[in-house]
Amino acid sequence: MERLSVSKIIENINNEVCFHAVADDYSFTLKIDKYVHYACGAVHDGHQFRKELWDNCLHTEYERWYEEDPETKAMIASHPIVIAGCDSRFEYDLNRTPEEAVFETAWGKQLWKTPLPDTQKKVSQQKHANFYKVVAALISKLEEKFGICIVYDMHSYNWQRWDREVPTWNLGTSNVDNERFGTCIEDWRKALATIHLPHGIKQTSAINNTFYGNGYFLKFITQNFKNTLVLATEIAKVYCDEYNQIIYPEVVSAVEKQLKVILPKHASDFYNAFSS
Repeated sequence: MERLSVSKIIENINNEVCFHAVADDYSFTLKIDKYVHYACGAVHDGHQFRKELWDNCLHTEYERWYEEDPETKAMIASHPIVIAGCDSRFEYDLNRTPEEAVFETAWGKQLWKTPLPDTQKKVSQQKHANFYKVVAALISKLEEKFGICIVYDMHSYNWQRWDREVPTWNLGTSNVDNERFGTCIEDWRKALATIHLPHGIKQTSAINNTFYGNGYFLKFITQNFKNTLVLATEIAKVYCDEYNQIIYPEVVSAVEKQLKVILPKHASDFYNAFSS
């Protein structure tokens, strides 16, 4: 993996260079092994939290981890195009608009002892802006090359805080073209329901059951690129102990191995259905 400037990353994309890179400020990674008609994203995978913010932050390291999406990059790591955040959403949230990306409160609790100075906010906002410059270049290239594109937008959610039965997998589709892509969305839901997990973890999937696909990553791509479908795909955190901060690697591995099979097949079916 190389450390590259945002301008060099974009130049590589425009020239269809295959590469593995981390942004020069270590805020996100992008790997392109091959230019294909689908990409995977893990915008909330990151846990980094820059040191100048530590003393001012009221949330603990565990509280931050609890609201992040650990291991979501690992679940999609084998696919040809993967973009992932390295920084915690508590520093800036890639799944919120530029104006809302730097939190003042987070999950009902004040985040900072004293309000962040503009200089610190601007550092975070610039990282957010750089990420979306690269996303725009990437999706633009894939649409130009293939005419159509699909993005698997991977997230996780804390299932134990719900007071009702919730699905292992949830698809949020309220901001995509369901009339055009409805069959493809349902096919993805069905495919996720086939994923077998160890320890008797249930295999269920639903659409708009817990979350509705209101994230900025999905909205940014959907609003700017008319031939790209973004599938906001949430796994319940059955792959960890969300209260004791323990990851179950065998569950993460099971998800990764099965997505390696079902995801490219789904992407291929999507391309065959819509490329004309």
